[in-house]
Amino acid sequence: MTIGQDATAEHKMMDSKFIAYAYPITNTATFKIRLDDLKRLHPKASHHCFAYRLGTDGSNSRANDDGEPSGTAGRPILGQIDSRNLTDTLVVVIRYFGGTLLGIPRLTNAYKTAASLVLQCTTTVEKYVMRNISIECSYAELHEVIQILKQTESEITEQELQLFCHIKAGIPAPSFDETMEKLSRINNVTVHESIKSIR
Repeated sequence: MTIGQDATAEHKMMDSKFIAYAYPITNTATFKIRLDDLKRLHPKASHHCFAYRLGTDGSNSRANDDGEPSGTAGRPILGQIDSRNLTDTLVVVIRYFGGTLLGIPRLTNAYKTAASLVLQCTTTVEKYVMRNISIECSYAELHEVIQILKQTESEITEQELQLFCHIKAGIPAPSFDETMEKLSRINNVTVHESIKSIR
């Protein structure tokens, strides 16, 4: 599962303000862009703490306290992502220090609460494995091939359309056998499966 759209939420504790942002991301390059954008948006903030988890197996994660006491920000934020079984999700919590020290328990709770609030403001969507295929067909069969791909919610990633056409597409795993069976019925169509990807 991942989140369906960007979201933001705000939480106040004593005199400090915590602004949380959640983003669906698929790679660390996008994470860096999002974080840089927020740093430009909030240049006077005391801290820009974050956590993300990437990949369907959840193997790629990172949590950062950005100067807060160790374990008080990044880990609680990541904990909220994990408690909802989310992946491909980034949460950044920006703190404006209000002048009153919160102490470790309150600080940890503030970051946890801010992350929880922002994740409640967004929907979740199911991710599934995409099986990549390469299709070769004559131009005469192209329309029928495209129609089959649309019917099964496949994604065309590359296409070279001439008298003889080359198409690369990602097929949702649950629809893969059905799609391959339909394509096999068309004359002059050759299909090869390549590596898997994630959607």
